Amino acid sequence: MAAKPRFRKDASAESAPAESGSTSGSPSGPDPKHPVDEKLPPGKMFTSGLQHVAAMYAGVVAPPMIVGPAVGLDATETAFLMGASLFTAGIATLLQTLGFWKIGAKLPFVNGVSFAGVTPMIAIGKGEGDNAIPIIFGAIIVAGVLGFFAAPYFCKLVRFFPPVVTGTVITLIGVSLLPVAFNWSQGGNPHAGDYGSMTNIGMAALTLLIVLALRKLLRGFLQQIAILLGLVAGTLIAIPVGITNFEAIKNADLVGFPTPFHFGAPQFEIAAIISMCIVMLVCMTESTADMLALGKIVGRPADEKTIEGGLRADTLGSAISPLFNGFMCSAFAQNIGLVAMTKVRSRFVVAVGGGILILLGLCPVLASVIALVPLPVLGGAGIVLFGTVAASGIQTLATAALEKGENALIVAAALGIGLIPIAAPTFYHAFPEDLLVVLDSGISTGCVVAIVLNLAFNHLGKKDSQDENATQPEIPDQIPATAH
Repeated sequence: MAAKPRFRKDASAESAPAESGSTSGSPSGPDPKHPVDEKLPPGKMFTSGLQHVAAMYAGVVAPPMIVGPAVGLDATETAFLMGASLFTAGIATLLQTLGFWKIGAKLPFVNGVSFAGVTPMIAIGKGEGDNAIPIIFGAIIVAGVLGFFAAPYFCKLVRFFPPVVTGTVITLIGVSLLPVAFNWSQGGNPHAGDYGSMTNIGMAALTLLIVLALRKLLRGFLQQIAILLGLVAGTLIAIPVGITNFEAIKNADLVGFPTPFHFGAPQFEIAAIISMCIVMLVCMTESTADMLALGKIVGRPADEKTIEGGLRADTLGSAISPLFNGFMCSAFAQNIGLVAMTKVRSRFVVAVGGGILILLGLCPVLASVIALVPLPVLGGAGIVLFGTVAASGIQTLATAALEKGENALIVAAALGIGLIPIAAPTFYHAFPEDLLVVLDSGISTGCVVAIVLNLAFNHLGKKDSQDENATQPEIPDQIPATAH
């Protein structure tokens, strides 16, 4: 008997009749009444979109904040890079959520500057002087264009992502993000005198308690924006504590546009291009896993067509980004945790967040208001967000038939290897720098190990196991299709 297709556009609707008032999806296209396509009232759309921006803001501005000084930019030029990164993250997010033609996953999928490119970009720009940024931008443009044309072929790999693989990767995404939250909770800058102080960690713990309390006590929409309310409350408390910095507002301009090619025309060097193409493959792998995770959470499975559109949006956003002085764009997993926690699954909410990001890039004063949130406060909320992603991965693993064959061994090996960069950051210190682009990403290494072992144990030479794996349900039932 031929195996049933693992990904179907109407898969999320199959469970809908069990819910009152639900509407079945049509096999010929997405159901417009699906929560992913729902348009909320304007007030809810704005506050929910702002919550997504608050969750991702630090992650967007951190790479330019690191790369700028490393390649010799002064504080003013680095601030310009940060604003450009917000602007281009907004464009990439709109490509993902709204999309056009065959571009965009059309899911509540947030895009921003990828951390995977930070180390290679620093290596590319080191010693290049004024040419550093143009060389980096030229490499990103080529990598983005090549990735765009590779998307239809790369998405075919989706059949090698059964629950035993996706569950492992989703868990790794959450666990890999937790150290970021811990670093924020300590203050964010290891060289600062108050890094890891009781004040910083106390503020993170207090914010975490506030978020948990709000989730417990509030109902309806207020419960859904508990993260945003917790960030506001934590920031207000941090003012008398003395860890809120108002300098950014004082020095910010009212209007600022990221002038195209502000640092000069892009330059194309083969070594830099190869390095950023490797980074692009890493980003595409992580984005594929993120789309599979998000598809489960929102009740609309990410099939090959969805992933192809999502990868095209990723790569097109990356190719366009250097035009406005931005870096390579990829998925932001922390926002997947926010969707899972709040149950607000409308892609238009995230599109509003993309619009807010563009406004922040055009108005530095507004951007500096968001920047008022102290990193310890953001870290406290991040523990909940990133932990929610890991919990979603564990839920997926519960559907992966770990008692059959060697599935448990696949999970054990992939998780163990994926955790190496987290548990032992210097483990690969003797390896070539080019390999570190992949090896230093626990998500990428864990994903590759899970795919290879799944092929070895469940596909190669075992037709019965392959058929069983192909018919294994891809979407867990723990999140009803009509939940909001």
